[in-house]
Amino acid sequence: MSDSQCESGLSLSETPSKRTQLENGSDSLSLIKKAVVVLTRLPEYKISALRPPTPQQFYSEDELLSSSDSDMQWEPEDDSSDSDFSVSTNKQKTAKLKESDTTRPPAPPTGSNNNNNVNEITPIIISSAFAYCSHEITKVRPNLPEEEVKVDMVVLARKRPMRWQRGKIVEMVTKEDGRVKYKVSFEEKGKSLVSGHHIAFDTTPKLEQLYVGARVVVRCQDNKFRFQPGILAELPSRKNRLRFLVFMDDHTPVYVSLPFLHLVCRPLEDVLEDVSDSSHKHFMKQYLKDWPYPHLTQYRAGQALNVELNGVQQRCEVQVVDSSLIQVVFQDNQHKEWIHRGSIRLEHMARFLELKAAEERNNGS
Repeated sequence: MSDSQCESGLSLSETPSKRTQLENGSDSLSLIKKAVVVLTRLPEYKISALRPPTPQQFYSEDELLSSSDSDMQWEPEDDSSDSDFSVSTNKQKTAKLKESDTTRPPAPPTGSNNNNNVNEITPIIISSAFAYCSHEITKVRPNLPEEEVKVDMVVLARKRPMRWQRGKIVEMVTKEDGRVKYKVSFEEKGKSLVSGHHIAFDTTPKLEQLYVGARVVVRCQDNKFRFQPGILAELPSRKNRLRFLVFMDDHTPVYVSLPFLHLVCRPLEDVLEDVSDSSHKHFMKQYLKDWPYPHLTQYRAGQALNVELNGVQQRCEVQVVDSSLIQVVFQDNQHKEWIHRGSIRLEHMARFLELKAAEERNNGS
């Protein structure tokens, strides 16, 4: 750089409008220097690293427009992440959905009784990405060393298919084929000889041990001494208010916090082999196959729909929408329960999946 060019550099104390003359032969060039502030937007992963999300931090505007799990922005009154059911029932903000992420089931036949009632609107079914970070969407078991299982260790063991209880391992039995069985003495009463996939650690798991598809046992909300088996379906994210979604083996979905979870000690290679309900096993197989793009129906509070109960489609109304779940009340008996928005019990979802399967068969043939 020449001396004149060096002199033209602005110091921090100089005013932006100061003029400097540069001599270039017979011509002179007048420059006006201005202070410029350049803002650089950090990538999302850097922001997350600097400031981990909290339950109060929900979707950004961009995330709302491409959100796959909700068309509402919820503003909870409090953070109840330690409860089994953290439900917010406050203000709602409708966001537009991309057409490429949505599918509408076919319209009902001409002459059907819909009366143009807003409660009868067929919901949109979406299947866009559920999560934005790699750790939120993983469904691969982490390559970690197995924790030791030994005699005198307190565990949770299966007493019946949907009832696990706390007990102590009193003996380890090795069968002729090499399989190891565990004799468990329950705290309440009784003993049982069980396999490794029918006992769970009594301790709280570490986050790095958890993944979508993990075989877990969940402490019951109404009885801290009873536990039920299930499969982990969602990891904590801003979309589900930092909770874990678990599908119980009887198809019941529940949002829980980390202290309610317990990892099965020696899960089967295919965890679905341990699920006895054939319809739920089929649902979970499709759910894990589709993840992180699960099919979800979009409902609003007050909307009427048909839901299967005791083998029959029955009329009910949406009470609350909470992330991937809806709470419905049945008209006949006022029975309330939580249902996943992709459940095969929903008439709209069942019809959608039937049409999708028929289309795949036609394409295959």
